[in-house]
Amino acid sequence: MPDSVVICIPTYKRPKMLARLLDAIARLQSDAAVSVLVADNDADGHAGFDLCRGLADYRWPLTAVMAPERGIAQVRNRLIETALKTDAGFIAMIDDDEWPEVRWIDAFLKAAHATGADVLQGSILFGPEQSGKCDAADGHGDIRRACGPIDMLQGAGNLLIRRAVLEETGAPWFDPQFALSGGEDRDFFVRLQRAGKRFAWSDEARAHGDVPGSRANLGWLLKRAYSVGNSDMIVLLKYRPGPGRRAAELAKILAALLLSPPAAVILAGSPNRRVIPLQKLFRAAGKLSAMFGVHYNEYAVVHGE
Repeated sequence: MPDSVVICIPTYKRPKMLARLLDAIARLQSDAAVSVLVADNDADGHAGFDLCRGLADYRWPLTAVMAPERGIAQVRNRLIETALKTDAGFIAMIDDDEWPEVRWIDAFLKAAHATGADVLQGSILFGPEQSGKCDAADGHGDIRRACGPIDMLQGAGNLLIRRAVLEETGAPWFDPQFALSGGEDRDFFVRLQRAGKRFAWSDEARAHGDVPGSRANLGWLLKRAYSVGNSDMIVLLKYRPGPGRRAAELAKILAALLLSPPAAVILAGSPNRRVIPLQKLFRAAGKLSAMFGVHYNEYAVVHGE
């Protein structure tokens, strides 16, 4: 029998991007039994839900549900809860601001069978016209690695998960405390890693993304760096690291706070490198603020449409 996959899509106030993604999924070339599940997190406007309900002749079986409680963790949990009511052996996750290449699912399944990994991540490509919008900085560059086993995954935007992993982990799969801050995916991966689950990367399971105008600026890049540092530290503190680990993290933070400003001055004339020390500075600031109990809610603002 062919593999069966539910493609899970969280969406919030971005119907144009969702339509682009659904168009790309309709063009997939795959021997798998594919179905599509969309969870709309906009309880008031529900534009994504309405879009899906209007696609009566969609190529794959398409289901739309509402996730009325606001938050990225909440909508991801709604997706998994609903997907596990099907018979699918794999759950794929892709965000509404991305779109896959035509062999995306088959590339993922091939890598899953070759590696035996429990969770796989695929590459996300932005292209020169996207990454060049604000230098070649972290946040707009390609997310890409060589195929094979890896120690840790980078995000929930392009994933393939074995059904058994989600059944064994149990709800809530994504911690609701990360509703608007982000970091829910990092926390999920840490939990799986601590449970002995295996990760792998598939460079052939490619998705593409774009950079909305509201993100094509230095301000967003620095806010993003602060947010990542903040949520990463919150995840670390959740698992009660010992004094040695805390001291090591604090030393890294202080080093970044001291060394990043002069590095930014030195690299000011390099278009492709001048943002990097500033991002390290803001990431360190985000970590330090988390140590003092500050949570930064990145997902309170919507980018794209």
